[in-house]
Amino acid sequence: MRKTEISNDLKVQAIAGTYVVLLGINLPEEKCDNLLGFSVHRYDETENEQYYIEGMKCFKETDPGFPEGSRYSTKNHPIQDFLWGDYSAKPNHKYTYTITALKGSPQNLTSFETTQVTVTTESPVSNAHEVYFNRGAAGSQEFVRRFGNNPLPKEKIAPTDPRFKWLSRGIYEALEDFINSCDPNIHKLRIAAYEFNYAPLLKFLKETIERGVDIEIVYDARQSAIRKKNMKRTAEASLTPYCRERTKGASYISHNKFIVKLENNEAVSVWSGGMNFSENGIFGHSNVAHVFKDPEIAKKYLKYWDLLAGDPEMDDAKTDNELLTPMPDADSISQGNTAIFSPRKNLDVLNLYREIANQADEGFFMTFAFGINKLFKSLYRDSTCTLRFALLEKKTRGFDQDEDELREAEEQEIQDLRNMPANIFAIGNIIRSNEFDGWLQEGLSGLATSVQYIHNKFMIIDPLSDNPIVITGSANFSDNSTTKNDENMVIIKGNTQVADIYLGEYMRLWKHHSFRESAEWEHPDKFLKTDNWWDRYFQDTDSAARRKYFSSTQI
Repeated sequence: MRKTEISNDLKVQAIAGTYVVLLGINLPEEKCDNLLGFSVHRYDETENEQYYIEGMKCFKETDPGFPEGSRYSTKNHPIQDFLWGDYSAKPNHKYTYTITALKGSPQNLTSFETTQVTVTTESPVSNAHEVYFNRGAAGSQEFVRRFGNNPLPKEKIAPTDPRFKWLSRGIYEALEDFINSCDPNIHKLRIAAYEFNYAPLLKFLKETIERGVDIEIVYDARQSAIRKKNMKRTAEASLTPYCRERTKGASYISHNKFIVKLENNEAVSVWSGGMNFSENGIFGHSNVAHVFKDPEIAKKYLKYWDLLAGDPEMDDAKTDNELLTPMPDADSISQGNTAIFSPRKNLDVLNLYREIANQADEGFFMTFAFGINKLFKSLYRDSTCTLRFALLEKKTRGFDQDEDELREAEEQEIQDLRNMPANIFAIGNIIRSNEFDGWLQEGLSGLATSVQYIHNKFMIIDPLSDNPIVITGSANFSDNSTTKNDENMVIIKGNTQVADIYLGEYMRLWKHHSFRESAEWEHPDKFLKTDNWWDRYFQDTDSAARRKYFSSTQI
């Protein structure tokens, strides 16, 4: 849901997802003299609660002396940004935000202009889509405040443990609900998995089978480490008789993470996305799960599952996938949902994604878990779009120890792209020490063996338009994910509700990692500024581009 309000010169655009509300703020430059920031008051009409939103910085002049990691009311310590995210919002709640521009002095803040905006957050459950993002931020100030900074256990993770419920953020609970919605003799489940080894989930699936639901699984058996863990955990859960191994094309991976639900032998919905059925997939690095309640899409996924269960040779798989999901033309993609399955015979689909992004008028937003493919490097280099976001796990793809020159060259290439004003990148990171005044030291979750932060695989094109595009699924926008691996993606066109949810979560992750990355070289303290902090929001900078885009302001 989107809502824009303006009072005098203070304009606010609210973009409400499920757990995130973005507030894009604009105050004309000539009105910003002596501006000290914006207070944000939130009234939750659903629960009849109201209070000022808190931030992590305070004025030095009025520092209350709280311990490291504390939060401060924006009533007395306002935000100094023109984009603010409320990341504590709840689904299907009605909120009224009161944003006040404050001037004066830290000791005597005075209200300059005030604007109110009321929005209702989305429910993760709708008639057509369910979208769930895990927290994806074990390394955070909030996690340390709540649970301390000790590594998480890698084995026997209980989904009811408060730490893991917080990290799950509803994604595991939604998965259990999806499975538990099946009735014996009515529903069936067909699962395709890469990592299929989270013990409580496998136990829950076995219990579902025991109550009479027909479940069959095909999982990756091409990579030995994944195969061994999948085999061990499924055997422990007594699921082996219901599993089939995907083995053909042994040097590649069966990278799917989807579940088709059948009702009276007809496919009715599909759980999809980039979340592996593993400890790290659910609770560690960032992931999204997307349920399509679209029988036509579900039928395609069921046919795809049938193909996978037959363990086809690579050439046969490519032919069948292209017949099942023909590639659309970038200029005539249908409204609604379009499925794309891999592997395919060439890189045409990857070029399609690039072409779609290149058609963005105002902004596109992409995630990269394993470096930026050369096609998309050229996109960030050549696009005329004025706002080009990238969220990366790390600067480059993986290199061997003897490939230092290649690594250095790619790091420089990424840095050159970052130096372009329209390119706004963030790379996964944590606050590694408490030497910065006011910040708690963060630690990694300890659940990952490779990807620590950004595991998402989606892109958003012109999300604030009336006709946005979201592309989401299991593929990493890479050559291998297009021509070699088993993968699934869906192009969603024209759904503003889905775009709002994805945009809010993207900016939550981007803001989280952007701050932590910059902390490594800026060494920030917790203190707000009393000089012209707002100057950069009206210059030729990415800050100015963000202000204009999220507040829908032209100048």
